[in-house]
Amino acid sequence: IKEDFEIIDKKQIPNTTELKNEEKEKTEEARWSAPILSLAKKASENLALSYGNALKSASLVGFISKPVSNDSTAKTSARCHAMEERANLMNMMKLSIKILIQSALSLGRTLDSDFPPLQQFFVVLEHCLKHGLKVKKTFIGQNKSFFGPLELVEKLCPEASDIATSVKNLPELKTAIGRGRAWLYLALMQKKLADYLKVLLDHKHLLSEFYEPDALMMEEEGAVIVGLLVGLNVIDANLCLKGEDLDSQVGVIDFSLYLKETQDSDGKQDGGITAVLDQKHYVEELNRHLSCTVADLQNKIDCLEKTNSKLQEELAAATDRIGSLQEEQQQLKQQNELIRERSEKSVEVTKEDTKVELDTYKQSRQGLDEMYSDVWKQLKEEKKIRLELEKELELQIGMKTEMEIAMKLLEKDTHEKQDTLVALRQQLEEVKAINLQMFHKSQNAECSLQQKAEAISSFEGKTNEMMSSMKQMEERLQHAEKARQAAEERCNKMKQELAGRLDTCRQQMSQMDSKCSTLEKELKSEKEQRQTLQRELHQEKDATTLLKTELQQMEGLKKELRKLQDEKQQLEKVCEEQEQALQEMGLHLSQSKLKMEDIKEVNKALKGHTWLKDDEATHCKQCEKEFSISRRKHHCRNCGDIFCNTCSSNELALPSYPKPVRVCDTCHTLLLQRCSSNSS
Repeated sequence: IKEDFEIIDKKQIPNTTELKNEEKEKTEEARWSAPILSLAKKASENLALSYGNALKSASLVGFISKPVSNDSTAKTSARCHAMEERANLMNMMKLSIKILIQSALSLGRTLDSDFPPLQQFFVVLEHCLKHGLKVKKTFIGQNKSFFGPLELVEKLCPEASDIATSVKNLPELKTAIGRGRAWLYLALMQKKLADYLKVLLDHKHLLSEFYEPDALMMEEEGAVIVGLLVGLNVIDANLCLKGEDLDSQVGVIDFSLYLKETQDSDGKQDGGITAVLDQKHYVEELNRHLSCTVADLQNKIDCLEKTNSKLQEELAAATDRIGSLQEEQQQLKQQNELIRERSEKSVEVTKEDTKVELDTYKQSRQGLDEMYSDVWKQLKEEKKIRLELEKELELQIGMKTEMEIAMKLLEKDTHEKQDTLVALRQQLEEVKAINLQMFHKSQNAECSLQQKAEAISSFEGKTNEMMSSMKQMEERLQHAEKARQAAEERCNKMKQELAGRLDTCRQQMSQMDSKCSTLEKELKSEKEQRQTLQRELHQEKDATTLLKTELQQMEGLKKELRKLQDEKQQLEKVCEEQEQALQEMGLHLSQSKLKMEDIKEVNKALKGHTWLKDDEATHCKQCEKEFSISRRKHHCRNCGDIFCNTCSSNELALPSYPKPVRVCDTCHTLLLQRCSSNSS
C-alpha cells in the first residue's frame, strides 16, 4: 500500500471551526485509534484475503483432481499467496514499529525487555526473518533458523564481530533461535539493526542459500522494512540477556495491541475528508510529540543544570576535602620525618654503643684468650716437665734396682772368689805339704826329684800364674769395691737430687695449684662478665626489637601515607571524571540545543509548508524555468513546492514515507546535514 499526499479541492475541505469542534469532541484515545484502526483494518482485510486464498488453493489442490495443464494456475496461486503473506507481514511490521515509536516517545525513557510493544516488535521481526527460509537437513534432523543469515553479517561488516562473539560466549543459549534473538537484541541496543540488515540485502546472492526466491527478504518488501527500521534509532533500549530464556519463547503476535475499541461514528464520511483528517491528525500527533520532546528536553536541561550545580557543590566539597587531606598529609609527613629522625638518631646511638661495647668485649676477650693460651701453654710445659721428671725418676729407680742387683751379683762373685781363694790357699797348703813331703822324699830319690823338680818348676810357674791371677782378682775386687762405693755415693747424690727435685716439683705444683685457683677465679669472673655481656646483649636485642617495631610502625605509617596518596589520586581521578562528565554534559546540552533548533525548524517547516496545486505553479521554484510538455511538474514530498525534474531528482526516506520519495535539492541538502549531525 503506497502512502502519498492527495490533492483535494478547497470546497471538499471542511471549515476550521467545524474541525475544531470535532477535535474537541474526540478524545485522545480516538486520536490515537483512528490511524491505527485504519491500518489494523487494512491488515485484517489482507490477512482474511490471504487466508481465503490459502483455503481456496488448499481445497483446489487437495480435493479436486485437475489435469496436468493446470500447474500454471497452481503456481500463480502460490505466488499470489506469497505476495499476500509478504504484504501482511510488512503491514504488521509498520504497525509494530509505529506503535513502538509512539509508546516510547510518550513514555520518554529507555525501554526494557518487559515492554509489550517491544516484545511484539521482536515477534513480528522474527516472523519476517523466518518467511521463506529453506529447510536444511543435518545429521540430527531438519534445521530451520534465521540465525544462519545473521551470521553472514560478521563477514560482511566487521563492526558486528563484537555482537557475534558476545552471543557465542553466552552460556545460557543452546539453540540457534535463542542466539538469533540475542543477536537482534544486541543490534537494537547498538542502533545498527537497519544497517546490518541493509548489508544483508545488498548481498542477495548470499541470502539465496538460506531463503526461497519468493521470500520477504529477497523481495522489495525487505528493503521497505529496512527503511522502516531506521526510525528505531530514536529509541534507547536497555535489554538484559542474562536470566532470560530466549530458547523456549513462543513467538505469537498479539493483535490486541493494535486494535482498540472506539465509539461508532454517527455516519460515514467521505473518503477525501477522512484522508485529510487522518493527515491532520498525523500532523497534530507529530506536533504534539515534538512539543512533548521539547518539554522532555527542557526537563532534561533542568535536571542537567541541577546535576551540574550538585556536581559543582560536590566538586567544591571534594576540593575542600582534598585540601584538608593535603594538610593532614603534610602534618603526617612532618610527624613521620620527626619520628624517622628520632629513630635514626636512636639507632645510630645504639649502633655506636653496641660497636664500642663489642670492641671492648673483643679486646677483653682477646686479652683473656691470650692469657688463657699462655697459662695453658705453661700448664702443658709443666705437665711435660713433670712427665719427664717422672720418667727420669722411673729410670733412676730402675738404675738403682739394677745397681742393687749388680751389687748383689758382685757380693756373690766376691763370696765365690773368697771361697776360691780359700780353696786355693788350702791347695797351696796342700801343695806345701806335698812339697815338704816331696822334699823329704827327694832325699830318698834324687832321680825322682829332678823329674819332680821340673814338675815343681812347672807347678811354680802355675803357682806364679795363679798368684798373678789372684793379684788381678784382688785388684778387681778393689776396683769393684771402689765402684760400689762410687755407686753408693752416686745413689746418695741421686737420692738427694731427687729429693730436692721432688721438693721443687711439689713447690711448683703448689704454685700451679694456686695459679689454677687464680685462673679459675678469673674464669668465674670472666663468666660473670660474659653473663653480664649476654644480659646487655639481650637488652640490646630487646632495644633492637623495639626499634624494629617502631620501624614497622613507620612502615605502617608509610602504607597509610600511600593509601592517603592513593585516595588522593582516586579523588583526583573522580574530579577529572566529574570534569569530563561536565564537559560531556555540556556537549549533550549543546547537542540538545541543536536538536531543539532542528525541531523548531521542523515545526516551522511543518507549519509553513503547504502543498501547492498544479495550477498555482507555472515556473520551477529553484531554476525558475517555465513548465511545458517536456519539462513536467514534480512535487517535493518534504516542502510541498513544485519543481522540475532536474531540481527534484533526489530521493530520500522520510518519516511519513516508508520508501524513498522525490525531494528537491535544498531539502535534500538540509536532510543530509541533519542526518550527519544526528549521527555525529
